Amino acid sequence: MTTHQDSFTDKPYPQEEYLQSGYLSCQGCGGSMIMRHALKALGPDTVCVIPASCWSIIAGNWPYSSLNIPIMHTAFETAGAAASGVRAALDLKGKPETHVLAFAGDGGTFDIGLQSLSGAAERNENIIYICYDNEAYMNTGIQRSSATPEMAWTTTTPATFPKVGPKKNIIQILTGHKIPYCATANVAWPMDLIAKVRRAAETKGTTFIHALSPCPPGWKISSEKSIEVARLATHTKVFPLYEVINGESYHINFEPKNLPVEAYLSMQGRFSHLSKADIAHIQQRVDYEWKILLQRSMMEPFHMNM
Repeated sequence: MTTHQDSFTDKPYPQEEYLQSGYLSCQGCGGSMIMRHALKALGPDTVCVIPASCWSIIAGNWPYSSLNIPIMHTAFETAGAAASGVRAALDLKGKPETHVLAFAGDGGTFDIGLQSLSGAAERNENIIYICYDNEAYMNTGIQRSSATPEMAWTTTTPATFPKVGPKKNIIQILTGHKIPYCATANVAWPMDLIAKVRRAAETKGTTFIHALSPCPPGWKISSEKSIEVARLATHTKVFPLYEVINGESYHINFEPKNLPVEAYLSMQGRFSHLSKADIAHIQQRVDYEWKILLQRSMMEPFHMNM
């Protein structure tokens, strides 16, 4: 298998910090690390739209903020619509170079905010949308979302009745809109994350990044294990790293070590109730999805003759 790399990953790690001290996340929060790296890639000329999520709290109490950029807090359902409006306003003010970043959790992306995200994507609004995916409604008490993995414990899917059905494939939904750029990212690979945000910023139209965001209380892990667990998600092929150009051309960015999925599941309390048969079922699903991704990465993209 060949992997795709580009000049973005050759750039040095940015030293500027736009996430200031005083932010209110839990220790080991993947969402805070994702925000920090994303802003390093985008720089100060950025407006951030944040729907209801953990980041509604993490940023700090009004009128103060831990982010050294303008923020617009918006309703749970409306990140895509609000970001579209901010983009239109900036364009009218003659500021087309200012980045508009929608930064939403999985609940505000996979579920409640999907309709406004789909509308923005269908219109191909010139915005960057990052979903920091901690795989449940963590801010309100670890309730199940459609991003919750199959058989995972949450407060609404207890071990005696775990979640039924696989996690929603949000990248497949967005690539179905044929937007110019989609990617997955993992906080355990910060330079890959920064490179993908840079690419998104230099691409005109709607760009979408699905970033895995470990949550120590929700995943039942120790805070110092966040990066280790996130890294295992990719090495076990649970969360592969890849890009999709124009909804057609798939590029795998990193070749995993092909570790068994049990290595990832066994570190998290939310999977402690799984039987050997359950783990084998999840392994089969992961292997199947990986084969599909490999096949897509080897296909020639469709080119429309105009």
